[in-house]
Amino acid sequence: MIFELLGEDRDARAGVLRLAHGEVKTPVFMPVGTQGVIKGLDCMDVMEHLRAEIILGNTYHLYLRPTPEKVRELGGLHGFSGYRGNFLTDSGGFQAFSLGGKRKEEGIEFKSHIDGSRHFFTPSRVLDIQYALNSDIMMILDDLVGLPATNERIQESIDRTTKWAKESLEYHLSQKQLNQAQTNHIFAIVQGGTNEYFRKMSAESLVTLRAQQGSVEIGFDGFAIGGLAVGESAQEMYETLDFTLPYLPRNKPRYLMGVGTPENILEGIERGVDMFDCVMPTRNARNASIFTSQGKISIKSPIYALEDKPLDERCDCYTCKHFSRGYLHHLFRANEITYHRLASIHNLKYYLNLTIGAREAILQGRFREYKREIFDGWGMERG
Repeated sequence: MIFELLGEDRDARAGVLRLAHGEVKTPVFMPVGTQGVIKGLDCMDVMEHLRAEIILGNTYHLYLRPTPEKVRELGGLHGFSGYRGNFLTDSGGFQAFSLGGKRKEEGIEFKSHIDGSRHFFTPSRVLDIQYALNSDIMMILDDLVGLPATNERIQESIDRTTKWAKESLEYHLSQKQLNQAQTNHIFAIVQGGTNEYFRKMSAESLVTLRAQQGSVEIGFDGFAIGGLAVGESAQEMYETLDFTLPYLPRNKPRYLMGVGTPENILEGIERGVDMFDCVMPTRNARNASIFTSQGKISIKSPIYALEDKPLDERCDCYTCKHFSRGYLHHLFRANEITYHRLASIHNLKYYLNLTIGAREAILQGRFREYKREIFDGWGMERG
């Protein structure tokens, strides 16, 4: 992977990832396409209306249905979905754990939520699945911890995560030598709860991991910060980022997993995070919650029934260019599927524009001013 850092404004960073399916300008928000599709949208919406350069898929769900073998047969995620940008896939560990999976030293044993069949994820198995999906960035298997957690459980998580990371890196390089993983890149995941001692321990153990490829020692292509937005307060999350990010390499991308609100994203960017993902924009859209430059609005409220203006007059998305608040209000109240598409396009474009604006501000040396302008524009939710 080539990650080029193009500018910094204090700790905030602007860069570019050069991947097999095009460049990704950072900081970046990655829309979530769990099943290889963003709910309610198709690849043309993503490429033409959103112009998203990378989206996220879910290894657990794609493994169970339609299966990695079928996806590979149909051209990998890109050929299968028709989306020509980049895919990042997570390991599926979160889903396996959250659905009652059992941790073992070799991996995770879990039952399918579809038919109850039993399965086992190991570090190499989740990479094999992602090779079949042909994702551009692959997340390795980690042992995540929900918060609050005991020190003993956090230490266990770090030890197991490091062990699995070593197995993953060695296996990945062996597959590169066999030409199976020539364009796939892997990220390690830092754990450690909200404790600085544990975060430092986890980060340093992963950053220093190396595997041999010929005469060269190679480490991970990037690093993710996992185990946040899982029960701690926003302030605890920000403090954790403050003491974790300095231990990650300056010349590699940093990914904050599963976060979050627009405020979370701007706070993360200010601290040096490059990549984000979250289901919030699409989930909120489906439930009538719309993000705007003036704060959130609830489009189901009767006050919008006769409003002949866009969801956000400062937004350049397809929905805002063509449809009114009154029309979106009607579609939601009528339970029309079209509402889900139009509202999701808007909320995702809002998130994408937020990070695009942050990138421009960083390159101009005015990120804090940009952040203040965004915060000043937000008001209380109406309706």
